[in-house]
Amino acid sequence: MFKDHLDVVAYCKENQIEFIDFKLLDLAGRWHHLTITPRRFTQDTIDHGIGFDGSSYGFLSVEKSDMVFKPDLDAFFIDPFNDAKTLVFMTKIFKLGESHYRFESDPRYICEKVDHYMQTHKIATQALLGPEFEYYTFDHCQYRVTPQATGFAIDTHQAGWNSNQADNNHGYLVHHKGGYHVDRPKDINFDMRNEMVRILESLNVPVKYHHPEVGGPGQQEIELDFENPLIMGDRSMIVKYVIKNTAILYNRTATLMPKPIFGEAGNGMHVHMQLFDGEKPLFYEKGGYSDLSDIALYAIGGILKHSASLMAFTNPSTNSYKRLVPGYEAPVSICFGTANRSSVIRIPGYATQPNKKRFEFRPSDATANPYLAYAALMMAMFDGITHKIDPVQNGYGPLDINVFKLTEEERSKITGLPKNLFEVINAIEVDHDYLLQGNVFTKEIITDQMNYLRKEAIEESIMPSAREYKMYYDL
Repeated sequence: MFKDHLDVVAYCKENQIEFIDFKLLDLAGRWHHLTITPRRFTQDTIDHGIGFDGSSYGFLSVEKSDMVFKPDLDAFFIDPFNDAKTLVFMTKIFKLGESHYRFESDPRYICEKVDHYMQTHKIATQALLGPEFEYYTFDHCQYRVTPQATGFAIDTHQAGWNSNQADNNHGYLVHHKGGYHVDRPKDINFDMRNEMVRILESLNVPVKYHHPEVGGPGQQEIELDFENPLIMGDRSMIVKYVIKNTAILYNRTATLMPKPIFGEAGNGMHVHMQLFDGEKPLFYEKGGYSDLSDIALYAIGGILKHSASLMAFTNPSTNSYKRLVPGYEAPVSICFGTANRSSVIRIPGYATQPNKKRFEFRPSDATANPYLAYAALMMAMFDGITHKIDPVQNGYGPLDINVFKLTEEERSKITGLPKNLFEVINAIEVDHDYLLQGNVFTKEIITDQMNYLRKEAIEESIMPSAREYKMYYDL
């Protein structure tokens, strides 16, 4: 934590920092950056910021696009991948007027407003989130999207489909859906994952554990310790940055896209949630369903009630809905249950201690802007608590059986998640008031997000695919 520019300059001199980098986030959740030398970092940088074109980030129209960003002196790290030693700051976005004022739709600011809403409405004193990041690593990835040719190809030498290869084949391959917790020599990514975690821990991103996941061709998972939504948003961006850049160091490539391989398990970003009042865990009550308190059940009720519209922020890609299909370790049913991975809300059966009692939202994935996803989940949860939305009375369960094994008649009684972005857009158009409470989200960012989703959905829907050529070319 720095007090002023003199603090920053002294730190740079003491630690031989050559450059200062600023990370800015666009609406889709991708980092952009701008870099200066330490001698350019002055009190004016802190007070008045650095100008940039906001329209390029998806936030403002071109005719009103001038904005400034200022460094967040509480959120920084030394980049582990640059040749030149570089100090990195997260940033706060401001609009221009007689004086600079916070941009209401800045995703990091929305997370700040979520915490303020929770405190002022005395819902809790602390909200904690613990995401799980699933991803695949491959030897290479190639793709082409042109009017005359479209397709992709990935490969990894650990995949079962390479069992008949003559070169560099020792027979220790991981077959279809056979990757869960495989050990060496099959776990060829162990050293690379250890390096990722070593880097994350050095950047003050505590990791709970890491392991190979179900997907045979190189799926893995890194799960984080709990933190508040703003800090966890920062850490989530760092995790994605570290996963991808470490893979490059190992001459491999990593992706967190929800469904990179047809027929294999997709990549989720399950989010575990807890609330506390001081030291008191608000989700625990002995004797309740799964030892959950009424507050926890209301929180679950809020998330399940709003789950379709939430997906505008938790699952904002067309690829998200290729993962959310029955039979691939992904939830599609709007219900809750203990240890039930087929439900939208799962209560971990092993989390029995009062301060460990929690639930997880399972549909979300890492194509989300993490700040917006976490803030939206919090607002749905708070809406459930404020309005005492009982998930049992609303028919959301509990269901402690595999939903996919129910009869068709039984399954038809359970509402399903949206199947594509068009359905998500329809959902958030009619259900977004809970996000606007306390001016946490803005109408502008909801409109921007709907426009972004609509553009993505339309472009995907009008593009011919390789499968369509296979199915229909000769008709």
